[in-house]
Amino acid sequence: MHTRALGQGLEVSAIGLGCMGMSQSYGPNPGDRQDMIGVLRAAVDRGVTFFDTAEVYGPYVNEELVGEALAPVRDQVVVATKFGWRIEDGTSVGLDSRPEQITKVADASLRRLRTDTIDLFYQHRVDPDVPVEDVAGAVAELVQAGKVRHFGLSEAAAATIRRAHAVHPVTAVQSEYSLWTRDPESEVLPTLAELGIGFVPFSPLGKGFLTGAVDTTTAFTEGDIRASIPRFDQDNLAANQALVDHVVTLARARNATPGQIALAWLLAQQPWIAPIPGTRRIERLEENAGSTQVALSADDMADLDATAARIGVHGDRYNPQHMRLVGK
Repeated sequence: MHTRALGQGLEVSAIGLGCMGMSQSYGPNPGDRQDMIGVLRAAVDRGVTFFDTAEVYGPYVNEELVGEALAPVRDQVVVATKFGWRIEDGTSVGLDSRPEQITKVADASLRRLRTDTIDLFYQHRVDPDVPVEDVAGAVAELVQAGKVRHFGLSEAAAATIRRAHAVHPVTAVQSEYSLWTRDPESEVLPTLAELGIGFVPFSPLGKGFLTGAVDTTTAFTEGDIRASIPRFDQDNLAANQALVDHVVTLARARNATPGQIALAWLLAQQPWIAPIPGTRRIERLEENAGSTQVALSADDMADLDATAARIGVHGDRYNPQHMRLVGK
């Protein structure tokens, strides 16, 4: 797999691996921890060098999983994790990006990840009670101490990115982005291009929708976050299905899968974009990695963009509570 450079020269595989689903959010968690360790190590064998986790995933257990799996190959990979939540009794109870909390989280994440340095440390959500300048300053101190290499932001607005970057260089911004979620295009992506910051799309396959594996007949299991997301209501799924149908048709014509088309579309947007699709299965790792070999023509790209614009998107990408936390 070829590599890409985010900001500040951070080199990562063109397709990374979002690890959250190995510990939460998509129905019953895998019963065998060793199976997930096997998937993580298989990703490295297939050229993936970019792994995304967070203290709040679990909480904590996802970092522990990633740390154990990647310990033997730690010098070959880039590990990103996140701070920004107050966690009490194993539950996230609100935002907390106070500088002292950031330092505390960094030390705990280092232990769980079994490493001396966090490659990329994101603020998970912008905290309205803490100026982002203070956040950037706290991370800058961690960089100076050698505990963190790079600073990132997640779901931040363009103005916030500029303020943070003025204090300490931002290496990457992570937000949801796909054919199904185009929000970053108007302000965030132009800002990143101007400032030389990389972009890391999460949910690049629309939480499974763009693979064609989800439709109005899908019954989400207990613990699957999609059951609470308006975009996955039956009426909205039915309205959005036309986009997936178009992707499926193009995939057949290009001898690819729908998921590969969706990822190839993202990769073609900018050379500093590195998506992080999540999976629990080795065959999906291989499929996602294969998207780097799918060449979409200018006509293909224009066709996908025109189709997405014509169909539009029905339903919000989060429930109202979570929507209040993005784009700040």
